[in-house]
Amino acid sequence: MEMIEVQGQPPHNSEPVVLIIGKMDGVHLGHQSLLQEAERLATEEDKIAVYGFSDHPKWVLRGDESFKYSLSTIEDRQTRLEQFGVDRYYHVHFTKEYAKTSPEEFVLQHLNRLNVRHVIVGEDFRFGKGRGSDAEGLAELCQQIGAGVSIVPGVQLHDRKVSSTDIRTHVTQGRMEAAQAMLGRPFEITGVVEKGEQLGRQLGFPTLNVGGIDEYVKVKPGVYLGLVKKVQEAPEYYYTLISAGYRPTVNGDSYKVEAYLLDFSGDLYDQKVTVQFLRHMRDEENFDGMDALIEQMHQDEKNARAILGL
Repeated sequence: MEMIEVQGQPPHNSEPVVLIIGKMDGVHLGHQSLLQEAERLATEEDKIAVYGFSDHPKWVLRGDESFKYSLSTIEDRQTRLEQFGVDRYYHVHFTKEYAKTSPEEFVLQHLNRLNVRHVIVGEDFRFGKGRGSDAEGLAELCQQIGAGVSIVPGVQLHDRKVSSTDIRTHVTQGRMEAAQAMLGRPFEITGVVEKGEQLGRQLGFPTLNVGGIDEYVKVKPGVYLGLVKKVQEAPEYYYTLISAGYRPTVNGDSYKVEAYLLDFSGDLYDQKVTVQFLRHMRDEENFDGMDALIEQMHQDEKNARAILGL
């Protein structure tokens, strides 16, 4: 996939483009409906492109911490979008200055440079300074540049529209099954295995310490059943118990994600792995000593094996 960084106006493009606009955080079921519409509309001559924003406006403009973190990194989004047939990703740096762009300027001076044949947005789409226009306004303005507009209805799940905001809430509350239902796959984070204090090894539960995950929404502290995937040409998956949180029993001072791979032996240091969260097993606890912690860890593994039929 071609990646184009955009600061201000995008570069001129000569090839016809079917363009999806949106941050696409998580590439959830609602986003997937936009991608399916693009695939339906695109001809062999068209490039399918996404015009995606770097940061959430509520974080950039209001400093709202709940929108600082994401369900997916830009690398995650690229990988997922490419699987859906996207040829090009415009990574638009959303800043306070960019937020001053009027609806007219956005269409006539930005989109008009892209040779857009058709634009696809969700029904709740708003754009321009102060969220000054909506999807209908976009359609009117796009007539001036000769581009059609498709306004795609939101995907409903249990009488509620699928949204990145709701998925973030599910993740921070440990509701992994609900997050998976909206994403169409398990919630996952990708990082690099770092060398830690090796306390898990001393306790008989050697764990992977997953680093480089600061961009992601923090999963509710607790123990989870999940999968670890080695990121390589032929992926390998392992059932795992995941500990996310602050490790109060051992006086931990920072949030960490650690994974104990069932029936695995080997060294994955410095390798890239993806951790998928399938099910919340229990909340994080401050145990009365190491013996109580070890006993609970054995019980966690027993419970996990029973669920998995191992």
